[in-house]
Amino acid sequence: MLFSSALIGLREGLEAALVVSILVAFLVKTDRRHALRWVWPGVGAAVLLSVAVGAVLTYTTAQLSFEHQELLGGSLSIVAVVFVTAMIFWMRKASKSIAAELRGKMDDALDVGPMAVLLLSFLAVGREGLETAVFFYSAVQTAQSDTVQPLIGFAVGILVAIVLAYLLYRGAVRFNLSKFFMITGVLLVFVAAGVLGYGLHDLQEAAFLPGINTLAFDASNVLPETSWYGALLKGILNYSQQTTVLQAVAWVAYVVIVLPLFLKPSKKTAPAPAAAAAPKE
Repeated sequence: MLFSSALIGLREGLEAALVVSILVAFLVKTDRRHALRWVWPGVGAAVLLSVAVGAVLTYTTAQLSFEHQELLGGSLSIVAVVFVTAMIFWMRKASKSIAAELRGKMDDALDVGPMAVLLLSFLAVGREGLETAVFFYSAVQTAQSDTVQPLIGFAVGILVAIVLAYLLYRGAVRFNLSKFFMITGVLLVFVAAGVLGYGLHDLQEAAFLPGINTLAFDASNVLPETSWYGALLKGILNYSQQTTVLQAVAWVAYVVIVLPLFLKPSKKTAPAPAAAAAPKE
């Protein structure tokens, strides 16, 4: 759980930190530092909203009945999988053009006024923050209400992301962002498959889906979750020693469908045909 939480925190944190560094660098390089005072309140508000949403989701559901907790946890795990899937595909496509897109939006916001700059900063960071809040709740559910490991994992991942983004901004580190997002994207496909399986199991425990007693396998004696290797697999891939048929089918189907699509080379835009020469008279 520590590894998967740190991986998601790293991805989400780096995306948010890169967005902020791109906006800041644009304002500094275009000699419009005065607008920075509107960027930071937007970023701060987005962070506070994300923390508040994560806290509300994590600590208020304790008042619900077991069935309702499992229903909510399972539903939000499915939402988290949708977020992860959309995130890895979007970042794979946008990693090469995100800087130019953000600079254009900031230029337009500066023309509108200070509140537009604040709103742009808030929305740019808030999307990543809200996704992280949902991931955190899902991680806590998977860890069986142990908030310590997911919290440490997310904190470590986000801290590393902030340091990397700062070093990139200062020019101290140069690395291929497209390759980085490709590697982390592959790892997140397996993490998301585990979250999907765990979410479906929660829905089965809530009696929302059938098949809670129909097991694909029971590895309690061979690969128990209490062993160090079982705990490692559970932390990375959300391994369950008693996996239902629905969980197993969903895990395999997700990996078999999403991984090849993610690894499929992007189509290169064909060059525009040359203009036909004017006919000689």
